Amino acid sequence: MSNSIREKVEKWIRPEIRALKAYHVPDAAGLIKLDAMENPYTWPEAVKQAWLAKLHDVAINRYPDPDARRLRERLRAAFGVPAGMELILGNGSDELIQIILMSVSKPDAVVLAPTPTFVMYEMIAGFVRMHFVGVPLAQDFSLDMPATLKAIETHRPAVIFLAYPNNPTGNLFSRADVERILDKAPGLVVLDEAYHAFAGDSFMDRLGRHDNLLVMRTLSKQGLAGLRLGLLAGPAAWLVEFNKVRLPYNISSLTQASAEFALAHLSLLDEQAARLRQDRDKLLQSLAGMRGVRAWPSRTNFILFRVENRDAGEVFAGLRERGVLIKNLDSAGGALAGCLRVTIGTPEENAAFLRALEAAL
Repeated sequence: MSNSIREKVEKWIRPEIRALKAYHVPDAAGLIKLDAMENPYTWPEAVKQAWLAKLHDVAINRYPDPDARRLRERLRAAFGVPAGMELILGNGSDELIQIILMSVSKPDAVVLAPTPTFVMYEMIAGFVRMHFVGVPLAQDFSLDMPATLKAIETHRPAVIFLAYPNNPTGNLFSRADVERILDKAPGLVVLDEAYHAFAGDSFMDRLGRHDNLLVMRTLSKQGLAGLRLGLLAGPAAWLVEFNKVRLPYNISSLTQASAEFALAHLSLLDEQAARLRQDRDKLLQSLAGMRGVRAWPSRTNFILFRVENRDAGEVFAGLRERGVLIKNLDSAGGALAGCLRVTIGTPEENAAFLRALEAAL
C-alpha cells in the first residue's frame, strides 16, 4: 500500500474499525465441516425438484415484496407468534442485531450481554459506536445474577442480549433469572433463540407480557443457512421504529419464495432437528467417556468440550490434518481456555470426528 493511500485510510476510516479484524470464515474445502452449526442434511431429491419448480415462476426482474407480507404470515403461524405482536425480517440475525443497535445508538449508550456469547453482539455494538459491557458467566456457565444485576444498575443498558440457548456454551439460562432481568432492565431485552429447534424451550409465548421483551430467531440452524433469513418478533411500538432503519427490499424474492416453500415442508425440517438432537446426545455420551476430555451438556446442535493436559490448538490442527474442521475457541481465553466446539453432523461425520479426536489426543 502506498503512503498516500495509507494516509487517506488512516484519516477517514474510524480508528476503532481499523483496529478490528474481519469475521473470519475458514476454508473447509475437502474437510468434514463441523464448525458452523449447520444442518448437515439436504432435502430429498423430490423435494428439491418441487422447490426448483417454485423458483421457476419467481420474477427476478422485479423487486421483491418490500414487506415480505406473505412470508411473515407463514412465519407467524409456524413459530406461534402471539396475536398482537409484529414481525420484521432480516438478512440473517446479524442484520436484525444491526437494525436494533442502529435504532438505539446514542453517545454513551450501552449494550450488555453475558460472556462468552455470540460475538456479533459486541462487534456490531462497535460498528454503531455503542459501548459493550460483558458480564462473565458463572463457572457452570449459568448467569452470574449478582454481577448481572449490578451491571444493569451501573450501566443502564439500552439493550441486553441473551442467547437462549447460549453460543458457544450450549446451555439454557434459568427462566427465573431471565424473568428477573426483564423486570430490572431499563431498556430492551432481546432473547436470541437461534437454536430454538433444539432447545425445547422458548420465550415466544411471553411476548406482550413484558413491554421490553423481543424474541429473535433464524432459520439457519434448521437447514436454511444459505437463505440468510432471520425474524424479530415483539410489540409493534418497537418494531415500527426498527422498520424505519431496515433497508428496502432486504429479503430477496428468491429467499422469500424458498422460505415459503420450506415452511410448507416444516415437518421435514422438524424430523431432521429431532434426528440431530438424538445424535447430539449420543455424541455427548461418547465424548464424556473419552479420557482427557470434558464435554458440557447442550440444548443446541453443537457441543462445547475442553481438552485437558493437551494444547487445544494442537488438537484442533490434528483434527484438521485428519480431515475434520471444528471450531477452536481456545484463543478467547477465560472460561473458553482449552475449549473446542463441534457441530452435530450425520452419524458418519460424528464417527469420523470421534476417530480423528482419539488419534489427535
